Amino acid sequence: MKKYFVYILSSKNKTLYIGFADILARRIYEHKLGLSDGFTKKYNVNRFVYYEVHPTLTKTVKREKQLKNWHRQWKINLMESTNKDWKDLYTEISDPIKILYT
Repeated sequence: MKKYFVYILSSKNKTLYIGFADILARRIYEHKLGLSDGFTKKYNVNRFVYYEVHPTLTKTVKREKQLKNWHRQWKINLMESTNKDWKDLYTEISDPIKILYT
């Protein structure tokens, strides 16, 4: 069953970015290395702090657009509901064993 992800990245100074992906670990890795020119590279937004799993691309895109329209504090509250310390979660999703079995 295919999964899709909406995610939030942060910079050290807490600039936020919201995106979506079908292969989450790969997309976060691309952000971390600055492989794509754009907002995340320009502002060094590469700390992976939140994600959600969705069953369809349509629902994923709808949720991403919804979150992008939220006030900043709402986004922070959502992220902090599962990651109070703004910990970089990349190591939790980059383990090949976890990727295969989640």
